[in-house]
This record gives sequence, C-alpha cells and structure tokens, in this order.
Amino acid sequence: MGPQGSGKGTQAARLAEVFGIPAISTGDIFRANIKGGTELGRLAQEYTNKGELVPDEVTDKMVRSRLGEDDAQVGFILDGYPRNRSQVEALDAILGDLGWQLDGVVELTADRAELLARIAKRAELEGRADDTEEAIARRLDIYAEQTAPLTAAYAERGLLVQVDGIGEVPEVTDRIVAGLAAQLG
Repeated sequence: MGPQGSGKGTQAARLAEVFGIPAISTGDIFRANIKGGTELGRLAQEYTNKGELVPDEVTDKMVRSRLGEDDAQVGFILDGYPRNRSQVEALDAILGDLGWQLDGVVELTADRAELLARIAKRAELEGRADDTEEAIARRLDIYAEQTAPLTAAYAERGLLVQVDGIGEVPEVTDRIVAGLAAQLG
C-alpha cells in the first residue's frame, strides 16, 4: 500500500522476484480481462470508457478470479488492492474462502512534495495524459481519504510494515525485505 508515486509497482515487481511469487496488480487484471474479452472485462471497459472508476464489486470478482490461478497458490503480492474499506472486507472474504490469511501489509511512505515530483517525472517520461497536476493531487487526496485509514486497521491486526519509500530502488527493496522478515519472525 502507499500513495501513488510511492513506488508500489516497482517494489511489487522486485519483491515478486525476491520471493518467487506473482505480483498481482489490479491494473494488470483489468487490462488482461479487457484484452481477453471476459464478461468482467467488458463490464470494466464500460466504466472506464465513461471515465468512471470500476465498481468495487467488479474489481473484487477480478481479484477473486486471479487469486484462484495456479501461480498464486504459493503466495502473492497485491499491488493496488485493497483501496478502501469495502475492498478490505472483500479481500478478507476471498482469503477466508481460500483458507488463507495475510502474512503482512507493506505501506510505502513518502512526503507529498516528493510524490508530486515523482509522478510529474513519470508523466513526462511515459507521456501519461492522466498524470496532470490536478489529477495527481486529486488521486493523492483520495488515497489520504480512503486508503490511508486502512493502514491503521492492518496495524491493529499486527500486519503492517511501514517502510520509507524514498531512496534508491534497491535500498527500498532491502528495507521492505528486512521489515517483512522482522514481521514474519
């Protein structure tokens, strides 16, 4: 978990290599379902074509389906999910149905100025039209309102590992691995 620009996608991919498990991104799930023409993909595309967020119910079904795939049976890293309390409840239900539980929740932290600078740089490098200054600020506000409070709930469960997301990519990865090792014993 962490605000946009904190390095979640980068770190999820690196951790997937370290632990030999898949990094599961909701964005990748959406794209795969849309490209594959699945019923959920067509439904998701209806929302995205209108510039709307895909409803939690659709996202939850896609995550449930993805976690049922063979490569996720030994473990997985979720990137971009859960984003709100409803999705936390859905994830709890999905994991309960599968007989699994979370081992840890990593929150990457970074100050807002650093996040804004990182995202602006990414927008410039990747030519992302959705990364306007106003859109970036709004997404950071949504994170602060909806997702950041979830970390408190995970902390209460004894699952939260907070890691400073500022620094060289390998250094951040090392901090995450060390934090998880301490968490998992």
